[in-house]
Amino acid sequence: MSEQQPQFSLQRIYVKDLSFEAPGSPFIFQQDWAPKVNLDLNSNSQQIAEDLYEVVVSLTVTVTNQEEGQEEPKTAFLVEVQQAGLFHIAGLEEAQLHHTLGAFCPNVLFPYAREAIDNAVNRGSFPALMLAPVNFDALYAEAMQRQAAEAGNA
Repeated sequence: MSEQQPQFSLQRIYVKDLSFEAPGSPFIFQQDWAPKVNLDLNSNSQQIAEDLYEVVVSLTVTVTNQEEGQEEPKTAFLVEVQQAGLFHIAGLEEAQLHHTLGAFCPNVLFPYAREAIDNAVNRGSFPALMLAPVNFDALYAEAMQRQAAEAGNA
């Protein structure tokens, strides 16, 4: 009996959730633009059926603007997106599957999430916001090191 060959295919990419808020509008448009960007990023996965997995990359971008003379920065806009994909993955060992779901699949989804955020920001009449690429392999490696350290301390 031969081992199953690894299989990977992207079944579907979709926006699971998208939210845009501009709480300071229209007054924010009259201020000098000196934005400060804060990005929160997360990804998770779940098995939907045999060899079928949903991976979701969640991004929250909060942009504040502080005009000269203001005591506190004001929120210019807040945009959240959950970019999801369905992936058929078969024939991988557990460690390979975990890495594929935690790093490779988010790498595939991130450009779509980045585009969705940029599109929402443009529709809100703010300057383009092109987020820098994210190295999910490095983030995955950090998370694994953190888990190993926590397991060692327990």
